Amino acid sequence: MNKEKGRVPKLRFPGFTEDWEQCKLGDFAEIVRGASPRPISDPKWFDNDSNVGWLRIADVTAQDGRIRYLEQKISELGQEKTRVIKTPHLLLSIAATVGKPVINYIPTGVHDGFLIFLNPKFNILYAFWWLEMFREKWNKYGQPGSQVNLNSDLVKNQVINIPNEKEQEKISSFLESLDKIITLHQRKLEHLNLKKKALLQKLFPKNGERYPELRFPGFTDAWEQRKLGDLILLNGRIGFRGYTEADIVSKDEGGVLTFSPTNIVDNRITIKCKNTYITRLKYDESPEIKVYNGDILFVKTGSTLGKSALVKDIFEDATLNPQVVVMRPNNLSSEFLSIMMLTDNILSQVRKSRIGGAVPTLTESTIKAFDTFIPENNEEAQKIGKIFGCLDDVITLHQCKLEHLQLQKKALLQQMFV
Repeated sequence: MNKEKGRVPKLRFPGFTEDWEQCKLGDFAEIVRGASPRPISDPKWFDNDSNVGWLRIADVTAQDGRIRYLEQKISELGQEKTRVIKTPHLLLSIAATVGKPVINYIPTGVHDGFLIFLNPKFNILYAFWWLEMFREKWNKYGQPGSQVNLNSDLVKNQVINIPNEKEQEKISSFLESLDKIITLHQRKLEHLNLKKKALLQKLFPKNGERYPELRFPGFTDAWEQRKLGDLILLNGRIGFRGYTEADIVSKDEGGVLTFSPTNIVDNRITIKCKNTYITRLKYDESPEIKVYNGDILFVKTGSTLGKSALVKDIFEDATLNPQVVVMRPNNLSSEFLSIMMLTDNILSQVRKSRIGGAVPTLTESTIKAFDTFIPENNEEAQKIGKIFGCLDDVITLHQCKLEHLQLQKKALLQQMFV
């Protein structure tokens, strides 16, 4: 192992001043590859009553590398054909989700898509976080346009800078604490989205019914059936074939934002994606499909057919591409209309009415013909819209907090390691 001057991270805990040591991963652990029984489809390798789980890439993705449960179990016969680890070990995925670090907390059969770090001389949580930081850098072993191909020799020879045990413990403990905070925010966000889904089912009538299960005090009348086209103005680029090269410019050139399906994520508008901008001249050609706050955008063409979102807090001029239409409510709360577009009633009609094969589409006349139910009293619609608007604001706040924490974590990973 080499010790070189200047091998210190940008961000460091007080009390630590020593240079980090440079070595190879193979100097700090025996790195071996997992093994798989063949053919893997043979049912004799698996047994639901076994106490040893069988690790799959899907488990790594679902549990973000912290394996505490495995649905599939490997039989005693299968265990003879693989590597079984019964205590927590550091693993590294070398297939599919390449470069993802893993720690098992249950007895696990490890197939040949993973490397196992046996007899480590480092804190395995520290190594987990180092590998998480280094994950994207494994791409240097892949050819452009091809999948990265990792093997035990490449990993063994990878250079790592490592501090003493106390500093390893400090770094890993801090990152573990931050990760727990992120997990708590993720669970809170999941809880809020589930609450929204439950309210959506209770505050709107079920298919074939005219009374919702849950109502505000003072409202008892049956909801009335209407056509969506009677409730909205609907505009889109009818017959529009796309933009010419001359129409597309950059934002810095005075381009106008053009919304597409990628701008609708989880029924919210986002501009944190690859955006298209068109010339001001092209924008002014279609004044009826300029986008304003209070509009509802609805995807009428493509793989995300039926996605929708209420436009809020857009402070720049914007328009649409041909895959999206804009809905403007007539004497109806925008927030109510926005949440109504998420009901099972509307989404089931989207599925039934789509035409086309590889590129599913809804015609604008079909959209206008959708059957809907609205309260007799507009005040009830306003109250429903308001409660969902408030809930969406809380969800957006938690989503922003979560994204901030995730960005903070990413920055810390870059600054706390050499």
